[in-house]
Amino acid sequence: MKKLTLAFLYNIRHQYPDPDDPKTFLEADFDDPLVIKAIIKHLKVAGFEVIAIEANKEAYLRLYKNKEKIDLAFYYAEGMYGKGREAQIPAMLEMLNIPYTGSSVLTHALLLNKAMTKEILKANDLPVLSHQIFKTNKENLKKSLKFPLIVKPIAQGSSAGITNESVVTNKEKLYHQVNSVIKIFRQEALVEPFLKGREFSIALLGNPPKVLPIIEANHSLLPKNLKPLDSLEVKWYFEEKGGEDHLICPAKLTKKLEKRIKEISLAIWQALEIFDLCRIDIRCDEEENPYVLEVNSPAGIIPPEISTTSYFPLAARKAGFSYEDLLRKIIKSALKRYGSL
Repeated sequence: MKKLTLAFLYNIRHQYPDPDDPKTFLEADFDDPLVIKAIIKHLKVAGFEVIAIEANKEAYLRLYKNKEKIDLAFYYAEGMYGKGREAQIPAMLEMLNIPYTGSSVLTHALLLNKAMTKEILKANDLPVLSHQIFKTNKENLKKSLKFPLIVKPIAQGSSAGITNESVVTNKEKLYHQVNSVIKIFRQEALVEPFLKGREFSIALLGNPPKVLPIIEANHSLLPKNLKPLDSLEVKWYFEEKGGEDHLICPAKLTKKLEKRIKEISLAIWQALEIFDLCRIDIRCDEEENPYVLEVNSPAGIIPPEISTTSYFPLAARKAGFSYEDLLRKIIKSALKRYGSL
């Protein structure tokens, strides 16, 4: 039987994120060359031919040139520029009639924008926090928003722009952080309450989706100088140095809370029309009421020989899947959607 040929689409990081150098935040969503080489190697071990294509300005030309050879595109890119960048490659693939893993152009465009995602979830009666968008650092803070608050870029992932300084306790710090986000990322700042409860990451896989073992970030293990959130400092430095000890998987949950988190996650999948895989971040208030923070698609899938703290592969391992199993399941899910199985 002929091996399937995959176009593997990715973005390369040229600078590792440094909390003390904001310029390095701009490529936090991308992957190191070592990661990309490892994923390609695993795809080949899993039984696929691979055409590797960097998602830069030449990506469309390479896709067009190879479109007759490509059976499926494995979409792992983030796009280069703009608030709709994660939808750029899927749009190219649809134009060329190349099937691909993951959600549609519309879903990818919505998911990168945290405020738009919140509006859709709110319309579907899913629990999201009240928020305010700052286009400048001169808007008056809504009276309904009480400190402590957290300031985030409106359209970034991988904790880009979310540091120890992002949690603010007064207006002076708030406006300083808002100004910093707008200046560095050239996009609006999203401000919402900072919750002090437990934080969970939920990986969903397949169509219909299966909820993989839930991950909890154990903030009690953090050094005292780090605030209890998945900041750039925590995800890119503390977790990588300490391995997966900081992450509890499966999370120790009451049946009631586990049921509620799974119900929310599956409802998010349906409301946003997600395909094949995603990872959802949920945080509780101090009464263990869960709120949706963010939906990640495509989700990071760094191979375990490089990082044991990449959330989606960690959840897959706890579910009993090898890394190659995970890749095959993503691909099989997409092929099934397109009627190729």
